[in-house]
Amino acid sequence: VHIQTSRALMVISLLLGFFGIIMSVVGMKCTRVGEDDPVTKSRIAVAGGVLFVLSGLCTLAAVSLYATRVTYEFFRESTVPVNARYEFGSALFIGWGAASLTLLGGSLLCCSCPAQERRGQQYYRQSQPSTAREYV
Repeated sequence: VHIQTSRALMVISLLLGFFGIIMSVVGMKCTRVGEDDPVTKSRIAVAGGVLFVLSGLCTLAAVSLYATRVTYEFFRESTVPVNARYEFGSALFIGWGAASLTLLGGSLLCCSCPAQERRGQQYYRQSQPSTAREYV
């Protein structure tokens, strides 16, 4: 049962990460997908960050659930010899690293929301003043 639960959590994590990537790309300021309003685009990027955080939590839960089960089986007294028991493999450490990086990236995207006083402000390019131009 624990393997099926871990597998389901990893599939959910992959789907959340996929939709997080799509929403983050749409929410980037350099893309022309969606609206041109920077506030709306930043909200879309924050929603992508939330999806990344949820994906990282699902990955962390799946890997930790499996690691807990491996630890329980290893220290349980049974008739299975010590050399035939499961141990932590590199996949668990890669899973923990991936979960932490996904959580970090999602939290950075969540911090990209503009400040409250700048929400309605538009960004305009300033032209050079007329005194700075040289006439020949």
